[in-house]
Amino acid sequence: MSVPLLLDTVWVLLAALLVIFMQVGFALLEAGSAHLKHAGHIASKQLISFATASLFFWAFGYAVTFGAGNEWFGTSGWFLSLPDEKGKIPVEVLYLFQLSFAAVSLAIAWGGFAERAKLIVYLLFGALYTSVVYPVVGHWIWGGGWLSELGAQDFAGSTVVHLQGGIAALIATLLLKPRIGKYGPDGNPKTMQGHNPVFITVGAMIIWLGWFGFNAGSTLGTKDGFFGYVALTTNLAAAAGVLSAWLAVYAMTKKADIPSIANGALAALVAITAACAFVEPWAAVVIGAVAGAMSVWTAVAIERMGVDDPIGAFSVHGLAGIWGTLSTGFFAAPHLVEYTGIGRPGLFYGGGWTQLGVQALSVLVAAVYVAVVSWAILWVMDQLFGLRISKEEEIKGLDRSEHGIEPEAVPQEASAAGKPATALRASAAGEAI
Repeated sequence: MSVPLLLDTVWVLLAALLVIFMQVGFALLEAGSAHLKHAGHIASKQLISFATASLFFWAFGYAVTFGAGNEWFGTSGWFLSLPDEKGKIPVEVLYLFQLSFAAVSLAIAWGGFAERAKLIVYLLFGALYTSVVYPVVGHWIWGGGWLSELGAQDFAGSTVVHLQGGIAALIATLLLKPRIGKYGPDGNPKTMQGHNPVFITVGAMIIWLGWFGFNAGSTLGTKDGFFGYVALTTNLAAAAGVLSAWLAVYAMTKKADIPSIANGALAALVAITAACAFVEPWAAVVIGAVAGAMSVWTAVAIERMGVDDPIGAFSVHGLAGIWGTLSTGFFAAPHLVEYTGIGRPGLFYGGGWTQLGVQALSVLVAAVYVAVVSWAILWVMDQLFGLRISKEEEIKGLDRSEHGIEPEAVPQEASAAGKPATALRASAAGEAI
């Protein structure tokens, strides 16, 4: 193996590990956003999810995405039976890198299932999602499929990874219906605060770190140090997203809501993921700032529409994924398009409407495909054995019903302030429904 190829291989493997580490961030973010009685379940679900994705993307998903076939899906390479190409990164390393993306998309989808779904649903839907849902759109854009031939620009997955996950989450939360106590008799939403804002913040920071593997790793090499440029645009967008979300939520509530700020970072990262290799730094800031503020406004609007999306998966990943995909049609710079060899310049650089049209088409067909297939899978599962846990299980908590974890015995002695320790524990945990 030549030195340049060795460097490329090591870089892609390191990037894969960074993206896989994002699973830890998702576990913390989602568990912190939930009630304490569900937190262990949500964290363990992340472990089961990654294991499921690893096996089924190895057996089927990678072949459907990248195997030789037609413009709609790959039809060869099952169980990774693809030959190594001389002078190219080994297929085992490429599989780990692409697996990390598929697993993130699946983790996003789980946001719509939170605190309501049976554990078996995660296994079965995860297996089918990483075998026949995610890989098909991946093939259209990354595997040489028909959208790729049209010049679709999605450098690291605003459409392939995030839009797909966000749409699947939306379908799940619509089928599962709102959590108990989320809406009052008048139909107005009630605040169901997560039990641990520290987990939310640390989880978001871990995901931000892992995103450098996500975007910069998608260069698939170290030539010319271009991965550094991609890392720059990624970081600038995330920073802008944090501040714009902070300002947006403060303007609405006069409070610096922690989950909203964290989601602002993630929404900005989602949006820049398609555009990170195609836009200049100033445009990355604009893209991130718009996504951060948009994540706050759309989350409130969706909640008022009666849709209970516990961690804002659709607003943060679905809608920000749409904005990020469309943004290249506006902001793609000619010299970066020429360097990457993908698509055409954006509208603001005199490139006309063509690229924006291709990006809009990508959004439309991906959203429709994922919505229809996800709905069909979940509907069949619901008819066979039901998606949702019982009312009693939801009230007592999934930690107890699914995992046999009994509530910790808490001493009854009074605190220094004169309030019973049990009451303090319940208050801190945010256990009220």
